[in-house]
Amino acid sequence: MKRQSVIAWLIIFCGILLWVTVPFGGPRAQTQNPAPQNRQGAGTSPVSGEASGKHAAQEAKGTGQKAAGQKLAEEQFKNIQVLKGIPADQLIPAMQFISASLGVDCEFCHDHEAMDSDDKKPKKIARQMMTMMFNIDKNNFDGRLEVTCYSCHRGAAKPVSIPAIKDEEMGPGAPGKKPAENAALPKPEELLDKYLAAVGGAVAVEKITSRVQKGTLLAFGGQSFPAEVYSKASDKRVSIMHLKDGDSVTGFDGQRGWMSVPGRPAHMMSDSESESARLDADLHFPVHVKTLYPKFKVESGEKIDVHDSYLVEGREEGRPPLRLYFDTQTGLLLRMVRYAQSPLGLNPVQIDYADYREADGVKAPFRWTLSRPGNRFTIQVEEMKENVPIDDAKFVAPPPPPPPPAQQPITPPSPARKPPSKQGCGI
Repeated sequence: MKRQSVIAWLIIFCGILLWVTVPFGGPRAQTQNPAPQNRQGAGTSPVSGEASGKHAAQEAKGTGQKAAGQKLAEEQFKNIQVLKGIPADQLIPAMQFISASLGVDCEFCHDHEAMDSDDKKPKKIARQMMTMMFNIDKNNFDGRLEVTCYSCHRGAAKPVSIPAIKDEEMGPGAPGKKPAENAALPKPEELLDKYLAAVGGAVAVEKITSRVQKGTLLAFGGQSFPAEVYSKASDKRVSIMHLKDGDSVTGFDGQRGWMSVPGRPAHMMSDSESESARLDADLHFPVHVKTLYPKFKVESGEKIDVHDSYLVEGREEGRPPLRLYFDTQTGLLLRMVRYAQSPLGLNPVQIDYADYREADGVKAPFRWTLSRPGNRFTIQVEEMKENVPIDDAKFVAPPPPPPPPAQQPITPPSPARKPPSKQGCGI
């Protein structure tokens, strides 16, 4: 396989499970980061070595508890040193966070032909930096992930150590900048009700039992590929991207999600990824949006394209926020920003919605663009049908790959025996 093709597959494998989002915006009963009572929260990650496994077990709110029979990272992957003790399905989200924080791809640290190799110096440095980061958070923030890779790197491989002068590069606390006034803003429930009415109302939305969307994926430097999304109430969904060398599939069967790309075994999603897939599969999101968080607040939103917006932010202790931007005039959802937990920090995802059209009494966006650090995808829907039969077989996950054949160990030839020294074996 050519090098460019390999890099393309790496991009797909690390990013494609996030590129399609349900036209209504996705979440139903929880955000992409589950509430702390079961899975994700704002906890801590392991420190390093053997201590990391104990630390991860003590801090169940961090990267998810190890389910019965679930493998640890060091049991499924080779040469795991710092991230020992985390569930194996959390390793890829952690790598995604590093890639986004440093603005690099996998080959910055890894040899593609031998991913477990330690030949590259950046990989060794990364281990030292992760250990330092975990220790900072453990010793100063009670183990919470307050300091992450991004705290210093800000999207650059080399951290910036000199303060910026340009005003636009300064944060919200920069001198001369005042927070937006929130006087006379609508209440959160008013905006959420307006959104539900704008898409057609609860009765019309709840009549939708299935949806089939066909269109085009625009990505990879202007390339385009045919794409299909199949959704079925209450929470089944599969998206298919038809690539030149085969289909890339992301699916959710109602219990767990998976993704597959040509020539690679299917990747079964982690708990956090599966929760995202479950939320994206909700066809009745405008009805369920009020159940996402116990508390919402409203702020003045930013201008999106030519539309002014209100920002409705869902909040709950121990969970990352969910940010929803609604058109001040129409009430339609223009943007959603959410965050996925990884062992190293939060991976952000932004989805912009446009080209709303009415179908069977319900308005839905025919174009949505997903952006995250280093990746951007646009789906343009050309045909959408609702309440059509969809075979449940379409939502069945592929079987797991067979285990590799057992290999007989090769016994090296015994070296020539030497007479024992007077000092014995030296142990």
